[in-house]
Amino acid sequence: MRRCSRAACGLPAVATLTYVYADSTAVLGPLSDSAVPGAFDLCSTHAARMSVPSGWEVIRLPLDRRKRDIDTNDDLVALANAVREIGLRHDDPQPEPEPEPMPPPRPGRHLRLLPSID
Repeated sequence: MRRCSRAACGLPAVATLTYVYADSTAVLGPLSDSAVPGAFDLCSTHAARMSVPSGWEVIRLPLDRRKRDIDTNDDLVALANAVREIGLRHDDPQPEPEPEPMPPPRPGRHLRLLPSID
């Protein structure tokens, strides 16, 4: 049995919370089948009191596993699963774009005229 991820809470977990930082979205759904790195398992109390930063979207799925099994073709469940999958995927670092080549220097551009000292 998995326990709530919140500090000092030893209650059994009933929900899994996943953040998708790139989309400013949090998905709270039934307890995942196995522990997932980057996701938080929450007890019913902490799942009910869960909040997200201002401006973030929250997708709350029914926590009753039997209802989830019936609604597996539901569009909302499909969307939440897709968001959860994106959030849990370890993105490969994107290669930095190559800088645009500098134009060749024009002759004499690096020279400037200084006043005479006499």
